Amino acid sequence: MHVFRPTFYKIITKKSTEGFQSIPYVVALFSSMIWIYYATLKSDATLLITINAFGCVIETLYISIYIAYAPKNIKIQTTKLVVSLNFVGFWIIALSTHYLAEGPTRATILGWICLVVSVSVFAAPLSIMKKVIRTKSVEFMPFGLSFFLSISAVTWFFYGLFQKDIYIALPNIIGFVLGVVQMILYFAYKNYKKKTIDLEQKLPTTISTMESYPVCDAPKYDTKKDSNMCDQIITLKSTQEENIEDGAAGGQMVSAIQPINDLVKNVMKEDVIIKA
Repeated sequence: MHVFRPTFYKIITKKSTEGFQSIPYVVALFSSMIWIYYATLKSDATLLITINAFGCVIETLYISIYIAYAPKNIKIQTTKLVVSLNFVGFWIIALSTHYLAEGPTRATILGWICLVVSVSVFAAPLSIMKKVIRTKSVEFMPFGLSFFLSISAVTWFFYGLFQKDIYIALPNIIGFVLGVVQMILYFAYKNYKKKTIDLEQKLPTTISTMESYPVCDAPKYDTKKDSNMCDQIITLKSTQEENIEDGAAGGQMVSAIQPINDLVKNVMKEDVIIKA
C-alpha cells in the first residue's frame, strides 16, 4: 500500500487530484473487505485478515484524501461509487451468502466472488494504461505502483499455492501479467516527451525574408529615371502625331511606332524587376 504514497503526496501538495482516478482505490477497498469476510470462514487465515485489515485502513485514508481535493463533480461520483460498492454491494454479498448458504458452500461462493473482485482490482489500472497509450505520458502511472503490484501478485500466488487455495492463487497470475504490461508501457513512454522536445530543438529554424535580404540591400526604385523615360515616350508620341498630321506614308508610321513599343516593353520589364 505504501506505493501509493507518492501519488497522494502530490495530490496533497498541489491540492488537486489532477488526472488521477479513484476507481483503483475504491475497488481495492472493496476487495480487502471481501477477503476479510472470506478469511473468517477459513482456518489459519490470520495473515489474510491482518494484511487486508491494514489495506482497508490505508485505502479508506487514500479515498478520503482524494475526495477532499477532487473537483465537485468528481467528488460526487467517487462518493456514489463508494456508497454503492463498499456499503450496499458489500452488505448484499455478506447477508445473502450468510443466510442463503452454509458451511463449505458459503466459502466456495465467497471464494469465487473474491476471485472476480481480485481480477477487477488488477484490471482497474487498465483505464490508466489506456490513457498512457493515448497521451504517451506515464505521469499518472508511477513505475513503483506497477513494480510492487507484480511483486505482490507473485507473493500471493505462492501463498495461495502453498495453502492449496485456488481463489488466492489464480487471480494473482492475472495480476502479475498486468503488472508486467504496465512496466513495459512505462519504459516505452517514459522518455517520449523528452525525445519530442529534443527533436524540436534540432529542427532548423526558418529565417525570415527580411533577415535574409535586408531593406538596405534591396535595389532602390529610381523615380527620376522613370520620369525621364515617361518624357521620352511623350516626346515620341508627339513626333508620331506630327507625322500623322503631315500625311506620312504607312511604312513611316510603322517605323515610328515600333521604337515606341520596344521602349514601352523595356520600361515595363524594368518596372517588374524593380518591384520584385
